[in-house]
Amino acid sequence: MIKNDLFLRALKGEPVERPPVWMMRQAGRYLPEFMAIREKYDFFTRCQTPELASEITVQPIRRYGMDAAILFSDILVVPQAMNIQVEMKPGVGPWLPEPIRSQKDVDRVVVPDVTQALGYVMEAVKATKELLCDEVPLIGFAGSPWTILCYCVQGQGSKNFDKAKEFCFTQPLAAHTLLQKITDTTIAYLKEKVAAGVNAVQIFDSWGGMLSPEDYQEFSWKYIQQIIDTLTPLVPVIAFGKGCWFALEEMAKSKAAALGVDWTVSPKVARELTGHSITLQGNFDPVRLLSPPAVIKEMVTRMIDDFGKDRYIVNLGHGILPHVPTDHAKAFIDAVKDYAPA
Repeated sequence: MIKNDLFLRALKGEPVERPPVWMMRQAGRYLPEFMAIREKYDFFTRCQTPELASEITVQPIRRYGMDAAILFSDILVVPQAMNIQVEMKPGVGPWLPEPIRSQKDVDRVVVPDVTQALGYVMEAVKATKELLCDEVPLIGFAGSPWTILCYCVQGQGSKNFDKAKEFCFTQPLAAHTLLQKITDTTIAYLKEKVAAGVNAVQIFDSWGGMLSPEDYQEFSWKYIQQIIDTLTPLVPVIAFGKGCWFALEEMAKSKAAALGVDWTVSPKVARELTGHSITLQGNFDPVRLLSPPAVIKEMVTRMIDDFGKDRYIVNLGHGILPHVPTDHAKAFIDAVKDYAPA
């Protein structure tokens, strides 16, 4: 039994005394205790070592007491498991030395046995659950198939993922074959995470906003929909599409327990687009955490007032930045914990 079930209650749409709060990328790069581990171990070693991943996951919970933990991992462990080489280059970020550019390349991509290829993630889930002692829920996650495709085709991060879009528009059959392989792998992966003990899952569509509304439906949402439909009977699913406010009306028709929104859409518009029918999560601009703590508290209070305390999970509109001062992160969390409806 989870002692602090505020997050799970909000996902169910139940009335709450205050909204729950957690932060995307809360386990990691802005914390000095994380930096100490980073100095000793490279990125994928941290992901692939259950003891390290679990320790990193619980660090922010110890420090700030968020209402949910999110497993330390990376969306690119999925393509790694699919026979796609992925490196993390200092100063560059994700780097794929052999990007996918043809049907022949797609044919080499496998749908793996996730219990073998990603077993270390399930071990990290179990180790984290032990450390959490049922204090708060644990969130598992995966990248959306479109977002994974972006890296696999582009070969690295990009401002516009032009090569990924070109691949989809000029070789749609190959693109859809790859997207389905990623979807099948992701579904199996998230099912195993649930079996290992996660209490909710989030799908990160970080690059969905790169697509037009029409292309979003074809190359992203219909694959996310498959994941939601399969996982929902097992666990609450949060779908987060950065820059995808244009799809909120369609997304709200899904079986998702909650939808994440970024800072480019107001709480009022997000509620209207979703028909006030679903829990929303977000949407504080991560750069706003560089504002003075007093300003952060004032803005967070106003944000909760605008969304409403029920059917709402306080979060950032994307991941926390590495140079955010720890006392500013604390101000964000504390503002939610201290919230009292006007």
